[in-house]
Amino acid sequence: MKNFVIGTPFYVLLILITSYSSQANAETCSPSGHIRGRKPPPGQCIENSDSICCIPHKLYTTYTCSPPVSATTNATLTLNSFEKGGDGGAPSKCDNRYHSDNSPVVALSTGWYRNGERCRNFIRINANGRSVKAMVVDECDSSMGCDKHHDYLPPCRNNIIVASKAVWEALGIPRNSWGEMQITWTDA
Repeated sequence: MKNFVIGTPFYVLLILITSYSSQANAETCSPSGHIRGRKPPPGQCIENSDSICCIPHKLYTTYTCSPPVSATTNATLTLNSFEKGGDGGAPSKCDNRYHSDNSPVVALSTGWYRNGERCRNFIRINANGRSVKAMVVDECDSSMGCDKHHDYLPPCRNNIIVASKAVWEALGIPRNSWGEMQITWTDA
């Protein structure tokens, strides 16, 4: 009986550790593969808002997942124009429309986009002591890139929120600091 009583806490601890390890493994996001960069045809890659065209023969990591979403999910905020003729290229994936740079809209990395499950939903972005609600209208593809369909741009990293200038303005970020910054976010 004494061994059973002493053994029970050990087994409970072992079960908790195993359960936590399984949960931690389920929440990790490992690369899904690589894409080799190709040189874009002349005039095929639009380099606006700090976008960089694929570099020939460079290997780019791809992801089908993103880090888990929590009350304060860490992400990198980048800048994009969702307007016709902007660096977003095509209409937004959620509604096949272009969106004004004056509207707080975002694109999410593939894992967070979840095959469109977050389309037209709002997220809350926190940075610079401020907060802004923005609507999800597009995906920043983390699983593909360096081809005509992706304007010869590399795959998105798996922790990216691409935002319109309205989001940057609402966060009070000085224009000379626009481009890329660390933020937190959650579903609104």
